[in-house]
Formats: sequence, structure tokens, C-alpha cells
Amino acid sequence: MAGTRLSGQLTRQQLTVLILALMSTGMGQSLVFAILAPLGREVQLGELQITSIIAFSALIFGLAAPHWGRLSDRVGRKPIIITGLLGYTVGTVLFTSVFLAGMTGLLSGALLYAVLLITRCCQSIVMSATGPASAAYAADNTMRDERTKTMARLGTANSMGAILGPAVSGALATFGLLAPLYFAAGLATAAAAVVWRKLPTAPAIRPTKRGPSRQLRYSDKRIALLLITAVSLFIGFSSIQQTLGFQVQDKLSLSGIETAQMTGGALMVCAVFTFLTQITVMQRIQLRPTQFVRIGLLSMILGSAVISSFETFMVLAVGMAFLGIGMAMCMPSIAGGASLAVSAEEQGAAAGLVSSCPAIGFAFGPICAGALYQFHSPLAPLFSTTVLFIAWVVLVINDR
Repeated sequence: MAGTRLSGQLTRQQLTVLILALMSTGMGQSLVFAILAPLGREVQLGELQITSIIAFSALIFGLAAPHWGRLSDRVGRKPIIITGLLGYTVGTVLFTSVFLAGMTGLLSGALLYAVLLITRCCQSIVMSATGPASAAYAADNTMRDERTKTMARLGTANSMGAILGPAVSGALATFGLLAPLYFAAGLATAAAAVVWRKLPTAPAIRPTKRGPSRQLRYSDKRIALLLITAVSLFIGFSSIQQTLGFQVQDKLSLSGIETAQMTGGALMVCAVFTFLTQITVMQRIQLRPTQFVRIGLLSMILGSAVISSFETFMVLAVGMAFLGIGMAMCMPSIAGGASLAVSAEEQGAAAGLVSSCPAIGFAFGPICAGALYQFHSPLAPLFSTTVLFIAWVVLVINDR
């Protein structure tokens, strides 16, 4: 395969294709997060109903991702990446069409909520394939001493998607709240075509007779602390992210479209600082993965504390910046640390478990935060601060 090598056997073209694949889904997800709150209120859904759609579908995502990771160990990474992208496309079209039915009065109330929930959960089953297969592909072709840096480069995909997503969402929202979602479906289709045409097919990793990749579990002592930390930080992060639209609309007294644009702007600030940290700090400073995670969690704690008390967009932006810096340090380090802790035959399984952690966090965070927001709105970001602090304490005590 022609191309300039970054480290190990991974070429710039391979990394670029993987980044484009992940960026398309990351951008699509940021579009959903930016507009879901005002869109849900447009079809008369309550805050808890809106956040529960994300929560339950995230739980399904978390349960499915490890299976896709193990499957990629057996059949290869490329087919699984493409499967996830096409599943994202079909699922997004169906999810958006159900919202259209709600806005036109064809569906309403409990039936609308149930169909939205089922559609999103079905989408999550398939779209969860792309992340673990992409991470495992990168791990297969990267030397150990470059693993964390490579995972940080791969992490820029989600950052760029989160930067571009809100900007696109704000622009397309002028054509209606559903326009950004249809755009996301088209983007995932294009990414699947690029992966099919440009990503070399790597041979599948054949496990030993007992199949070590099948045996890897969340409780494995090599990676358990990293996984617990990842779940905790995404409980905290998702609690803020999924109630941010409500806070922005209620505190700043905005319309639905204005809320989508302002929420998108706040998420974009977070993503910009994540991206900048990944291409600077994470590439130039050499620390152990858990040292990066400790610093990242402290930054997220500070950010969530600021967000809990914002009254202007500028204060909110400061909090989102600290949140973005923390995310940039934590997730590549967790992915790299888990990859380094396991064997070559377990890379797909480990990537699947790591990919499931954000989804598990999103399964619990939005539900808790949504319920707390309905009871007393400031409690939602304060809940995030508490969870992140507990995660930091547990990591410091148990990190050897």
C-alpha cells in the first residue's frame, strides 16, 4: 500500500480514511444532540422522554459494540466498518421520518415516543460496528510506543465531527429542524463508499483454539479500571450534553431554532478545544495513559462546575472549553491503555469494550440528568460534577 507511514504500518491514507469514517458518524451524532431538545419539544415530548431516547439507544449501542469488535477479529475490520456506516444511514433516515410523522400529526403521544425509541435502538445495534472496528484496525497497524498518539489522532475524527456538526446544524436548521438529520444520513453513505474504495482489506486475526478475544470481559483486571473510568466520565459528560439544550433555551429564553443554533455553538466550542488538545498536547507530551486521564478528569470537573452556574453564553463557553480539554486527554488515553494491555488477538474485543463505555454512560447519564432537571434544573450539571469527582478519586486510589 502506497503512502507515507506515520508509525508502525499505518499509512496516512489509511488513517485519513478511518478519520473520515468516524467523522461522518461523529458529525451526525453532534447534529442529533444539537437539535434533539428543541425537536422533541416541537412534537410535544417531555424532557425525560427526550433524554430517555438517547439513554436507551445508548445502552443498546453499548451492548452491541463488544460483539462487533469480536466479530471484526474473525472476519476482518473493513466489512464491519462499512456495515456500521450503512446501518447509520438507514437508521437515521427512519428516525428522521418518524419525527416528520410526528410534526405532521400522523403520530403523537405515547405511540410517537415508542416508535422513536424502537427506531433509534435498532439504528444503534448496527451503527455501533464502526467505532470498535476502526480502532482495532488502527491498533493492528501501530507500534506499541505510538499507540496512544495514534488513538489521539483517530480521536480527532469525533472532534472534527463535533466541530462541523453544530455549524452545519445551525446553517441547515434554517430549512427546518429535520434538514440536518437527512444531511447526516447522506454523509454516512459517502463515508461508506470511501472506505469501500480506499481502505485496504487487512487479514482477519485468527484467535487461538480457546479464542482469547471471546473471553475478554469488562471485569478483566488488565482493563477494568480504565473501563470503569470511561463509563463514569461519560455519565458525567452525557448528563451535561443531553440537558444543555434545555438549559440554553430556559436560561436565555430562546425559540426552538435559536436553541438549536446556540446549543450547537456551545458543543462546537467543546469540540474545538478537544481537537486542539489532541493535535498539540497529546502529540508532544509523553505520560502514562492514566496520568493523562487524571488531568483530563480534573479539567472536566472544573468545566462542569462552571456550566452549572452559567447565565451568559460566554460563561457557558468557558465551561465547555474545559470539558473539551478533559475529553481530549481521557478517551485516547483510555483506548490506548486498553490496547496496550491486551494481546494482538484481543484488539477487536478490547476496542469493542472501550467503544461500549460511552454508550453505557449515555444510557445512565441522560436519564438521571433529565429527571433531576425536571425536579430542579441546576441539579443536572451538579450531578455531572459529582460523578466526575468520584471517578477521579477511584482512579487515583486504584491506579498502580
